[in-house]
Amino acid sequence: MARTAVVTGGMSGIGAAVAERLALDGVKVLTLDLAPEADLVVDVTDPSAVQAAAAGIGDVDILINSAGIVGANAPLWKIPIDGWERVFAVNVYGTVNTCRAFIPGMIERGWGRIVNMASMAGKDGNPNMAPYSASKAAVIALTKSLGKELATTGVLANAVAPAVIETPMNADTGPEALAHITSLIPMRRVGRPSEVAELIAWLSSDRMTFSTGAVYDISGGRATY
Repeated sequence: MARTAVVTGGMSGIGAAVAERLALDGVKVLTLDLAPEADLVVDVTDPSAVQAAAAGIGDVDILINSAGIVGANAPLWKIPIDGWERVFAVNVYGTVNTCRAFIPGMIERGWGRIVNMASMAGKDGNPNMAPYSASKAAVIALTKSLGKELATTGVLANAVAPAVIETPMNADTGPEALAHITSLIPMRRVGRPSEVAELIAWLSSDRMTFSTGAVYDISGGRATY
C-alpha cells in the first residue's frame, strides 16, 4: 500500500534527507516548511495554519517532525525570555501542533507512524544551549507519553536523538559549542543527514511493528543511556 508522509522542516538538513529517503521507498512525501519551495508553506508554531493544512491534504500515514531551531548560544541567565519562548514554540509546540492535527486521522484508519526529532542534547544537556537542550528533553518526554497513549491503535510514535549532524542548523552553532559537542563523539566525526534518514525510514515503515514511545540514539557512540 502506498503511504503518504508529511515531513516538517523538509526543505533542508535532516528533513530534506528524510524526504528523499522516504521517496525511495515509494512514499508520497509532502514537505511542510517556511521555505517558499515547500509543498506546504506553513509555520508549525501556528496551530490554526497547521490544522488547515492537515484538513486540505487528506489522509496522512507518516508524520516526521524535523522542524527545529537551535536558538541562542549563551549561558542560561544571559538568554532573554523571548529567546526561550521561540525555541520552545518551534521545537516543542510545533511538534504538538502537528501531532494534534494528523494523529486523529491515523487513529481512525488504524495505522500510522510518527517520528519526532529529539537530540542528544535532550539527554545530556549541552553547555550554552539550555533552551535547545530543554526543548529536546520535552520532545523525548512527550514522545514517551504519546507512544503509550497510542499503543493499541496501530499508530506508533518514536523519537530519534542524534548527536551533532552536518546540517545548516548546526552551522549556526557557535564554534566553541560545536567543537565541544563534536569532541564528545567517540567516532570523532559529525553525523550525516543520510545516516539519520536511514533510521527514520525504518521507523516510518511497515517493517517496524513492536516499538513505540522509544528514543533511538544515533550518536557515533556518544549515547550512554
